Amino acid sequence: MDLKITTLAGKDAGKVKLSEEIFGLEPREDILARVVRWQLAKKQQGTHQAKGRADIARTGAKMYKQKGTGRARHHSARAPQFRGGGKAHGPVVRSHEFDLPKKVRALGLKHALSAKAKSSSLIVIDELKLTEAKTKALVENFASLGLTNALFIGGAEVDQGFKRAASNIPNIDVLPIQGINVYDILRRGTLVLSKAAIEALEERFK
Repeated sequence: MDLKITTLAGKDAGKVKLSEEIFGLEPREDILARVVRWQLAKKQQGTHQAKGRADIARTGAKMYKQKGTGRARHHSARAPQFRGGGKAHGPVVRSHEFDLPKKVRALGLKHALSAKAKSSSLIVIDELKLTEAKTKALVENFASLGLTNALFIGGAEVDQGFKRAASNIPNIDVLPIQGINVYDILRRGTLVLSKAAIEALEERFK
């Protein structure tokens, strides 16, 4: 698969041949959904907690005598059925993370890249660098490329000037190649890869 390379200014910079094994697959929604669910579960904090009966600060004395009242044989006022008592089976601090095989994760990334390529939402730029780190200039460049909602993936090191200028623009994310992931690819309208990012991806999946 051949794709045109452009510069940030929108000028033609040649062509690049993309691997069919990475960018030419038929996207499978089930695999993409599995990987996104795994990512979001791993990201979830799990710091929610309700007070159980053991966490309630209340006297442990028996509420009233066992016999002769005609009432139920209650003991502790911390029990869940009483106002101010503990919560029964409430949420506790825990990790929501679960395991997903490495092969499925790798396949999910390939399918996400292929989905962007298939929908013509993939752009290759020669390098993500700015001579002057100004947001205004970058906004003009994005306008010439028709980018309003995009994820930019650079090489191992992202140009700090580009990253700082892009951080002020809404709906634009910038990541190094190590941070590429299925969720961020799918949540943005366009995927923009640098030549260095493509080389790193092909080396990774070799």
